[in-house]
Amino acid sequence: MLYSLARSALFQLDAERAHELTLEMLSRFPALAGAVMGQARVDAPATVMGLRFPNRVGLAAGLDKNGECLAAWERFGFGFVEVGTVTPRPQAGNARPRMFRLPEHQALINRLGFNNHGMTALGARLQRSRRYFTGVLGINIGKNADTPIERAADDYLLCLHHLHRHADYITVNISSPNTKNLRDLQSDAALDALLSAIAQAREELAQAESRKAPVLVKIAPDLPDSALPALVELAQKHGMDGLIATNTTLAREAVTGHVHANEAGGLSGLPVRPRAQTVLSQLRAAAGAEFPLIGVGGISSGADALARREAGADLVQIYTGFIYQGPELVRDCAHSLAQSTAI
Repeated sequence: MLYSLARSALFQLDAERAHELTLEMLSRFPALAGAVMGQARVDAPATVMGLRFPNRVGLAAGLDKNGECLAAWERFGFGFVEVGTVTPRPQAGNARPRMFRLPEHQALINRLGFNNHGMTALGARLQRSRRYFTGVLGINIGKNADTPIERAADDYLLCLHHLHRHADYITVNISSPNTKNLRDLQSDAALDALLSAIAQAREELAQAESRKAPVLVKIAPDLPDSALPALVELAQKHGMDGLIATNTTLAREAVTGHVHANEAGGLSGLPVRPRAQTVLSQLRAAAGAEFPLIGVGGISSGADALARREAGADLVQIYTGFIYQGPELVRDCAHSLAQSTAI
């Protein structure tokens, strides 16, 4: 009820302005947010990638790009949080307006363009905040918009070296539609070269830091089915620890006729659910039973989370569903997954 009232007020504002105000409030007053809308975290631990997750429900990357609200997310019951996407240098992202609500479809379209404070600022903030965050922390890394695509690996390696010590796991984002040519990195040759460079850097970091954080690759829902087995093969060849499926989609068939349907950017929320589910199930078929997969995209109920688990997800993440439904969605998903594990 309280979240519904807050959402009604926030939805009177521009989508990005509402997002900024919410993050500011959660960052400055996490205890107050927790007292008003928080909930006990569902205790249903799971070990994936050698990490112990308090439960299987995480906050997807993109909502808290700069890692400003970790204390609040914990109070809302998330078992893990993925911050970013972060780039080596700070950048403003694309021109506004660049975020649009489609309430009839419980969806969003965004073309933010990796707006963030940069890896140095994120590292400094995490150095301070990790002492009070007890969940698992992922860091989603990308490239700066003005870095030529043929030099993209340089940006990923900079982020990996700078942030590795702060992360429980790292996600390599090669699937946002909002940075020019970024999705070209999903092609076989480009992905092979990128993952080879990351694998080498991981060995160097393992020597320097005496640990090796798991690395996952986040992929797009718009890849053809025929491309998925080769992608899995390359991820496994280079020792990646898992895949995240999926990012936002460029498809608009599910929202045809909406006033914002033709806005450029990635569509998230309920419309992406069927494709995200299909991609996940095909990845599981190609990867085998043991390779970790995280399911994200259109999860808006405990039943959705359970369906993603049954399709092969070891963990799930939510973003747009959380914006529309609030903290109760975290509890609903965590309870459903805990009960499925207990059966």
